Amino acid sequence: MSDERWPRLGGMALRNGLLVHGPAHWAAAVRDADGAVTVRSGRKPRLVRGPAGSVPLLRGVLRLAEALAVLPAVRTRTPGARFAVESRAAGAGVVVSLVGGAVSRRVLRSPVAQEVAAAFFGVVPAIATLRGSDAAAWHAVEHKSIAAYESGGPDAIADAAAHPKEHERCGSNLVLPLVVTNTLANVAVRTLAPRAGGGTRAAAACVGTGLAVEALVFSLKHPRHPVSRALAATGHAIQARFVTREPDAAALDVGRRAMDALLDAEGVGRMGG
Repeated sequence: MSDERWPRLGGMALRNGLLVHGPAHWAAAVRDADGAVTVRSGRKPRLVRGPAGSVPLLRGVLRLAEALAVLPAVRTRTPGARFAVESRAAGAGVVVSLVGGAVSRRVLRSPVAQEVAAAFFGVVPAIATLRGSDAAAWHAVEHKSIAAYESGGPDAIADAAAHPKEHERCGSNLVLPLVVTNTLANVAVRTLAPRAGGGTRAAAACVGTGLAVEALVFSLKHPRHPVSRALAATGHAIQARFVTREPDAAALDVGRRAMDALLDAEGVGRMGG
């Protein structure tokens, strides 16, 4: 169990390192081809402010947008940083997603079946980006480092290797709820507003994403609920089989350096120093 004195952290695997972020700052550590490690940190853009941060549906979309808003600063201020999407596998995943979605709309007759297929193909790029790539090991570094911190605080990060490579708050746990909620949102638009334009469809996508995040929040608060167990089992299977790989000691050390830089930026002290 994490101590309330320790801020909750999130993260993202890079192709060659780890990005982590807290309430107000981000930090990244990347390793180049020669083994040299670069560490940088900075302040996060803030999108979640005031009452908006507690509004159901809206809060989830804003927090996801806030996490993505960090990326330009990371790329600018961290020499050599490469995002996981900057790979051939990611490009191939996008092609498969677009072709699969288009074919399913032509072949399948049921609107519900069409939207389920489109939602499924929509997650292909993310899985293809990580599966079989170095980013899968960095994804595990993220999970292990944050799990160690949550279980024992800043001083426990050095023991990250002992923790599982799967994490209950991983974005993989959003796959099932996103497929369900985006299917429902898109079917509703097609039924109620068949001539809707791009703006309406974008709004429906935001609603679907917000519902998916709320489902994940519910599952974390009520882990024994049947829905929560289904989400956790699906997310764990995706993590274990497709998007994580056991990292080596050198990668875990890079992860520790990213975590140390973030905790320093956030002003989180350590008992050991």
